[in-house]
Amino acid sequence: MAKPASSVLDLDGFDWSILALVQRDNALPLRALAEKVNLSTAAVQRRIKRMEEGGVIIANVAVVDPVKAGKPITILAEVSVERTSIDALTATKASFSVPQVQQCYYVTGEVDFVLVLNVASMQEYQELAARLFAENPNVKWFKTLVALDRVKVGLEVPVS
Repeated sequence: MAKPASSVLDLDGFDWSILALVQRDNALPLRALAEKVNLSTAAVQRRIKRMEEGGVIIANVAVVDPVKAGKPITILAEVSVERTSIDALTATKASFSVPQVQQCYYVTGEVDFVLVLNVASMQEYQELAARLFAENPNVKWFKTLVALDRVKVGLEVPVS
């Protein structure tokens, strides 16, 4: 039986090595992974399956360049909400689950949420901001930051 995603899975050095490699290139053939970590292909496959079932590996995706995909503008939006009851937060989180929102964090501090968005134009962002923030009855205020340069963008979780 697979462990629930919230529990901690016991990982050994081989698992950590596999995780480091697949985070950099998930298209590596099992044979190449096995060679790099000095295990059999079957052992690597079993370990990956166990980490997927245990919720350590949560997705296998391609990282897309937003500029080449026609979404060259990266926006960071800070959002403060009126109510933080469970129902209000659940509804607010759901309203932020749109394709343009690449990342959304519920945070501590002066704001309640920080969102990272990718859009094709400022016009697209204006329309999106109206829908997500201005028309949302739980949004008290929001602040927009436009990224001038994507200095470092990563998805790798440090595993060393």
